Amino acid sequence: MPSYCDIAPGHPVHADYHANEYGFPQRDERELFERLLLEINQAGLSWETILRKREGFRSAYSGFDVDAVAAYGEADIARLMADASIIRNRLKVLAAIHNAQVIQRLRDSHGSFVAWLDAQHPLSKPEWVKLFKKTFRFTGGEITGEFLMSLGYLPGAHQESCPVHAQLLKLGPAWLKK
Repeated sequence: MPSYCDIAPGHPVHADYHANEYGFPQRDERELFERLLLEINQAGLSWETILRKREGFRSAYSGFDVDAVAAYGEADIARLMADASIIRNRLKVLAAIHNAQVIQRLRDSHGSFVAWLDAQHPLSKPEWVKLFKKTFRFTGGEITGEFLMSLGYLPGAHQESCPVHAQLLKLGPAWLKK
């Protein structure tokens, strides 16, 4: 079975994400929230579908502003459920709002979402999954693993033979700092 590193280069949808985002360490809260929201919405669908709808998600979810999404109410839920530019799944919509509220609480307890992630590191994938299931909604093993791999907290985003892997090593992802 081909890996992402085999199919993404040169692909009209996957190429840029593969070469410039996937596995790269990220510290910005909006970026972290975006990645979590997109990974949750990918469940049961292809990553290509999510990347094609990415701008729709950005617009629908207030540019991935955590505070704005955390304040969403029934009118916003109805708006999201009617928005064909995103995945219209009520459980995923409710998870996005709940998880934004969780991130607000993580700011209170740890200073930021990324500081909370850093405080947990290093954990094994099963330990991360258990923690995410306890902390967030709609975060099973695949979603949690992909979220953390996409941000450099877990290894495996790129094959060692992939040129992007060498770039990542220079950036010192968290999984190198065990």
